[in-house]
Amino acid sequence: MPQSKVALVIGAGDSTGGAIARRFAREGYIACVTRRHGDKLEPLVRRIQGDGGQARAFGSDARREEQVTELFETIERDIGPIEVMSFNVGGNVRFPIRETTTRVYTKVWEMCALGGFLAGREAARVMVPRKRGTILFTGATASVRGGAGYAAFAGGKHALRALAQSMARELGPEGVHVAHVVVDGAIDTDFTRQRAPDTYESRKAVDGILNPESIAENYWMLHKQPRDAWTHELDVRPWTETW
Repeated sequence: MPQSKVALVIGAGDSTGGAIARRFAREGYIACVTRRHGDKLEPLVRRIQGDGGQARAFGSDARREEQVTELFETIERDIGPIEVMSFNVGGNVRFPIRETTTRVYTKVWEMCALGGFLAGREAARVMVPRKRGTILFTGATASVRGGAGYAAFAGGKHALRALAQSMARELGPEGVHVAHVVVDGAIDTDFTRQRAPDTYESRKAVDGILNPESIAENYWMLHKQPRDAWTHELDVRPWTETW
């Protein structure tokens, strides 16, 4: 039975998810990273390996139960025990309510809420028998308040937050730490830079935009917290953000 510690990052994109994977890899965890299209993970895996860490990439759709179940079974069997699971799937789309189709709403809910449920359930199934583990859900501003045009996104993220709360109450007595991170503000990504270059540069100059590496540092902190002082919900935002 493999014994290497694993940090599973579901939704390891080019910013926050990738930074979380790199942070845990630096601590000796094998970073198992997933996206719907696994070939897009090659640059992240190469970067982790170039920094001296270990990484494995998986193409897996977080909305498909059979794929999520197979993902956990494969990692536990062939790589090692999953000590940390970070669910980082987005779904941030904006549609006026009169233009929000059933297809859009359902897809966003599947990405945010259903995917979080499937990943959280499978993580609980492997962690509870060991009486240890950390489950981290990435939230957003939409997790705590809905905005104009964000009915679908807010609905999905509110559901994910409720899931995290229920799981924390159920799994805490079993030794599993469940935390929900509200990422409130613009994140330093190529998309943010290209969408509003002037605003991006002015904010970045005064530390007014979220650095993915800084976000990832908080995930590591949550994982290392002692059981007598666990945090369930943590909000991270630049000092310039209005809240």
